[in-house]
Amino acid sequence: MIPESWLAQRCGAVEVSGVRKIFELGKSLANPVNLSIGQPHFDVPEPVKAAAKAAIDAGQNGYTVTQGIPELLAALRADVRARFPGQERDVIVTSGTSGALVLAMLATVNPGDEVITADPYFVSYPNVTALAGGHLVTVDTYPSFQLDLNRLADAITPRTKAVLLSTPSNPTGAVIDAATQKDLADLCRARGVLLVSDEIYRAFQYDAPHVSPGGYDPNVLVVEGFGKTYGMTGWRLGWAHGPKRLIQEMAKFQQFTFVCAPSVVQHAGTAAMNYDVSGIVADYRRKRDLLVAGLKDHYEFTVPGGAFYLFPKAPWDTGTEFVTEAITHNLLIIPGGVFSRRDTHVRISYAASDETLHRGVEILRKMARR
Repeated sequence: MIPESWLAQRCGAVEVSGVRKIFELGKSLANPVNLSIGQPHFDVPEPVKAAAKAAIDAGQNGYTVTQGIPELLAALRADVRARFPGQERDVIVTSGTSGALVLAMLATVNPGDEVITADPYFVSYPNVTALAGGHLVTVDTYPSFQLDLNRLADAITPRTKAVLLSTPSNPTGAVIDAATQKDLADLCRARGVLLVSDEIYRAFQYDAPHVSPGGYDPNVLVVEGFGKTYGMTGWRLGWAHGPKRLIQEMAKFQQFTFVCAPSVVQHAGTAAMNYDVSGIVADYRRKRDLLVAGLKDHYEFTVPGGAFYLFPKAPWDTGTEFVTEAITHNLLIIPGGVFSRRDTHVRISYAASDETLHRGVEILRKMARR
């Protein structure tokens, strides 16, 4: 046993992931109905695999330029120019979207600074903020999960350094509409606060075209990724774009932490930029509708506009108690308290086969009648 004095204070500020705890529980179950995993159930597209294999065979296995290989940077910059016309945005390739968020916090947050987010929030937000010495401030969005800009404005203090939001959201699937995005960008600009927009689920938006607050302000930092869109979560490839000075500072921190995104995967990412995922997205919209239809008469929830999660209210007891009972039925879902100051809801992932979804719906309907 090592002395506690050996450990940095930040160890106590960073929590063990509640999602990982459910993964560990799942290992003890035989053939569980797994609706807990936040990753696509489809395999990496063949052209993307082929590009990774070709890069290995061509000897592209060493370090790359910190900011990203030229081919991928060129493709990403072209994409940014097309979606954000007239803006001067720089780009950095990162080791996953989480890597981009870590770099962003290290480059902007001082000890004691505050970062505001919506509650519910992605599980890493409190922890990447704490890693930089900051404190996460939450703005409640229950029960609709729509952002109230008046509440957010009231939460801004002289200590506020950034607002960090995801759209579509993990865990709720909620989407921030275009009008609110514009008002959000205007608010942050007026109050001198950095806006960080986590858009890892940008491709998975079902009922309206995706809108980024970055379209209204070139100083918004936008974080995106390849993992969810192309089923390559374990390959760790993300990217960010925003004001040149901030991207340069993120690149400096990457040089001495991650060094660079995985070299082979960057070549795969270049190929992925040309792969059409519209069929996959349409299939996930169908899965959303399947889950919504199966549970709408048994659970209270807001229909998600994106991502691949449903966030219903537990029909009895707390979210944690409901999930504990679900495990006895061989069903894996995540308690909402992992993503929130409240423990009233549960997160259900529909990134699964139809067979698994049907089995999950049957168990959930049975549990709702307890």
